[in-house]
Amino acid sequence: MSSYLEGKIAFITGAGSGIGQATALRFSSDGAVVVVADVNFFVVAELADRIKNSGSQALALNLDVSNESQWEAALAETLKAFGRLDILVACAGISFAKPVAAMTLDEWRKVMAVNLDGAFLAVKHGISVMRGRKGGTNGKGGSIVLVSSASGIKATPGASAYAASKAGLNMLAKSAALECAAAKDGIRINVVVPAGVRTPMWTSIPFFQELAVAQGEAAAWASLEASQPLGRFARPQEIAAAIRFLVSDEAATMTGSELVIDGGYTA
Repeated sequence: MSSYLEGKIAFITGAGSGIGQATALRFSSDGAVVVVADVNFFVVAELADRIKNSGSQALALNLDVSNESQWEAALAETLKAFGRLDILVACAGISFAKPVAAMTLDEWRKVMAVNLDGAFLAVKHGISVMRGRKGGTNGKGGSIVLVSSASGIKATPGASAYAASKAGLNMLAKSAALECAAAKDGIRINVVVPAGVRTPMWTSIPFFQELAVAQGEAAAWASLEASQPLGRFARPQEIAAAIRFLVSDEAATMTGSELVIDGGYTA
């Protein structure tokens, strides 16, 4: 086990799969205590058991990131268990594709509730808890990372709700980062911006499902990955490595940054 994040208390949303799960596993292998939160509690409960069986500390919590009272309860439970919060990584998100003219207001609002409201609540409550934490450098500080998407930089047809939610998330992080810098509270806020990442989320997208029906799932993946400038999608572990860097002391002068990891997609 590495000591890269030794003793840090990290809270990760969307930890049930994909980037969130990979981040939790990476952090725990680097010495962090991880709180794994997801709307699917049973999945993160299994993940927490896996981490604990490897000799690290973990706590599983149920969290709908669009529900403020659940955020308050989850962070209160974190403080009760571990006394402070050093790192918050907001990975939870949903994908959605439909032309604007065909989209309902409820569909639009559902995407915004999870992807943008969830990010807002992560930043709002993360800052509040970190400003009150004890035991860190000068008793203050912390790192928040939001997981965005290249869709928040480069538009594509049919992805208006998703793209707008991720573009809003990017600017939320930048504005909040400047507020924390002005407050001199030691809290850094950054964004990681992946393009295609090979996660289960893709299999729920109608475009992928159509390809899978026509070509088979393996061929659908191969077709999608071949369309990327580098010829493949990133793997969740590669995005987790970038997040690990952003929350570490090695990134101490980075705040309000967008770390783009898109294989050339937005170039």
